[in-house]
Amino acid sequence: MKTKILMVCLGNICRSPLAEGILKSKLDLSKFEVQSAGTGGWHVGDLPDPRSIEIAKENGLDITNQRGKQFSTYDFEIYDHIFVMDNSNYKDVIKLANTEAEKKKVQRILDELFPGENVDVPDPYYGGDAGFANVYNMLDQACESIARRL
Repeated sequence: MKTKILMVCLGNICRSPLAEGILKSKLDLSKFEVQSAGTGGWHVGDLPDPRSIEIAKENGLDITNQRGKQFSTYDFEIYDHIFVMDNSNYKDVIKLANTEAEKKKVQRILDELFPGENVDVPDPYYGGDAGFANVYNMLDQACESIARRL
């Protein structure tokens, strides 16, 4: 059975699609399944932000097959690991958990690099193109650590 991983950000168009694409590129997909979702539902069915698509392409990844999805309580049943991009996402997802076991599945993605420091992946939506490159590099390092650990 595959280990299932979910990447979560606010709108599921910037950070979590990048995290999904990056982690997929580092794992054996016969053993792992990686998806992404947003805590908000504004972009359900939408492509990732064009700037996320562009920075992924510059790094050899194609994320144009992804479509926005909203996180739901059912995701706790499906996924073994839920990585959130920031403290706000963490609070929103934890609020939906019904059990301690569900809460234990949720982790801030940058805890991989900065354990216990609760460091956010900044939302690049309003940060210009340099923000997307910065976020890509952070997520690439975190996903490398996740891939080695799993």
